Amino acid sequence: MSLIPAEPAILFAHPAYQMQARFAARATGLRAVQVTTREELAARVGEADVVVVSGLWSNALLEQAPRLRFVQSISAGVDQYDQAAFRARGVRLASAQGVNANAVSEHALALILAMARLLPQARDNQKNRHWRPMIGEIAQREDELGGKTLVVVGLGRIGGRLARLAKAFGMHVVGLRRDPAAGADGADEVHAIAQLHAVLPRADIVALTCPLTPETTGLIGAAALAAMKPTARLVNVARGRVVDEAALVEVLRAGGIAGAALDVTVEEPLPAASPLWDMPNVLITPHSAGETQRYEDNVLDILMDNLARLQRGEDTLRNQVV
Repeated sequence: MSLIPAEPAILFAHPAYQMQARFAARATGLRAVQVTTREELAARVGEADVVVVSGLWSNALLEQAPRLRFVQSISAGVDQYDQAAFRARGVRLASAQGVNANAVSEHALALILAMARLLPQARDNQKNRHWRPMIGEIAQREDELGGKTLVVVGLGRIGGRLARLAKAFGMHVVGLRRDPAAGADGADEVHAIAQLHAVLPRADIVALTCPLTPETTGLIGAAALAAMKPTARLVNVARGRVVDEAALVEVLRAGGIAGAALDVTVEEPLPAASPLWDMPNVLITPHSAGETQRYEDNVLDILMDNLARLQRGEDTLRNQVV
């Protein structure tokens, strides 16, 4: 028995991604509209059987959506959805997990390379028309990745691919995951998350690719940062709240670690008053790691799979959450 109408009304909600336009190119014959603001979403959600959304979502919308049967998240993260409320109302929920695994892992590697090769400094020099002379101080020069130790915190699809990419550069990869029995997935060794503080002193680079959960919130705090080498660098492409931002600022100021590359911050957009903006040993990208020219189509592949499953009355969805 189908769990959604044969021709469901689909509502796409995103301020930037061209979901409806890419959906229309597939010529499915299904009705679909797109809204770009929370106000528009609230006004139209009552007409929808299916909502495809991420940051514009508010759990209060469940009360305004009597027809709603399925929410397909545009993002891999689902911490904005009240799963208990979804279950209570019989609304199914699926994530877009894996949709940006290639993009985020490549972005993480790009940040690692940018820090190792001093690319932000090179860009600043270019802007100032300054041809930097050769550097006598060894510690101040560009560096190589070969032989360095990368600790990947969260060895899922993104972390596993980052591990494999790093191996191509000759790095030694230590993976941390909730269940080490799930496999090394490209890493040279794998340990439980509980072993974080034991492996941090070995790290030249620590890359955060884990989901935000109660266990990972504040995972990289003052104690974890103190366990890292002064020459080590932190890369965060996970969620801002995985890191204690105040502790990070303090350790960066004190030279406790060499630097940080952050695609995510606790508050987004990062407030103009944040000291992170002006730190010479910090590289910031605006939560853009997952963005790619294929993003919409990657999400739509998951959506179409799940619509077909719901039409067939199947209990299990791709990337099922509820």
